[in-house]
Amino acid sequence: MAQLDEVDRRIVEALRADGRASMRTLAEALHISRANVYARVQRLEHDGVITGYTATIDPQRYGLGVAAYVYVNISQHSWKAVQARILAMPEVDHAALVSGSHDLVLLVRTRDTTSLRELVLTRLQGMPEITSTETVLIFDELPTTPRVNSLP
Repeated sequence: MAQLDEVDRRIVEALRADGRASMRTLAEALHISRANVYARVQRLEHDGVITGYTATIDPQRYGLGVAAYVYVNISQHSWKAVQARILAMPEVDHAALVSGSHDLVLLVRTRDTTSLRELVLTRLQGMPEITSTETVLIFDELPTTPRVNSLP
């Protein structure tokens, strides 16, 4: 695990808030030199702390008007077989292998309820490794701001 100091953490927090921030902007905001910011960002990328940069979208405006959590149960020893197929589904926004009464939790986003029904009843339940699903519609989502919990 990479050893991060307070400056590294401030750089990560700033980039999570604005992944397009320039090295100059980061240096000015953090009161350190551009060379220092550049070297640290390179190290954070090399060490796998920063794994990429992405655009954050508004799913509604992008045409994905329906969101749901799909709780999935799979047969014993089938995680690896199911994992690749689930990751290949563009509707899956997030997937997690979890403990408890379900094996997987998927956050899915679709255009409409017809697309959601097809995803769950045909594509997911059509996989022989999936033994059951439970779908919970999301009526509204709280706005989030990118943040990293304060760590020691």
